[in-house]
Amino acid sequence: MPAIEYFFSAHSAFAYLGSARLKAIAEAAGAGIIYKPMDLHAVLEAIGRADFSGRSKAHKAYYFKREIDRWAEFRDAPVLGYRPTHHDNDTSLSNGMLIAGLQQGLDIGELAHAMLEGHWRYDADLDNRDTLAALAEKAGFEPAPLLAAALSEEIQSIYRANTRDAISRSVFGSPTYFVDGDMFYGQDRLELVERALEKPFDGDWPITNPAQ
Repeated sequence: MPAIEYFFSAHSAFAYLGSARLKAIAEAAGAGIIYKPMDLHAVLEAIGRADFSGRSKAHKAYYFKREIDRWAEFRDAPVLGYRPTHHDNDTSLSNGMLIAGLQQGLDIGELAHAMLEGHWRYDADLDNRDTLAALAEKAGFEPAPLLAAALSEEIQSIYRANTRDAISRSVFGSPTYFVDGDMFYGQDRLELVERALEKPFDGDWPITNPAQ
């Protein structure tokens, strides 16, 4: 079965905008999705990219407002219209819940989408246990086992490994997709992912970071 490796963070705007489309592409192609929740802040720091506070007003207005609004309309994925109130909160718990679900043999696609949508459409705090429990229940999951495991050393070790893997493979941000080792950064590349599942593109992409 073909597969899409999916590096993302549970609070990522562009992962949310591409979430439903990714699922539709995978289902149409009969492809599996390999979920790799990662620490987006660590990935951005590794490539020397400025955090949100260090970016210009023009960049914030374009990339974090106009681009999001346009893609939200195009993908039919409604958004708040502003940066979520709790966007800078720690993501270890929410991403840990997703990894815990994987370790417990669950298909976490609906849970991941519920977190992304909850954050960007309903201003959900993804570092709040009650909020995460409600989102899990909405997606059809029993939250207690996921929350109990999310911050365990086993789960957080996997989280750190996913992040190291992302950095070593030149991931620039969330979401990033790999099809047979070929990297596609950003949900605006999903149509290219769709094509790659049917017919690989010419050329190749280095698996490891060429700067290392």
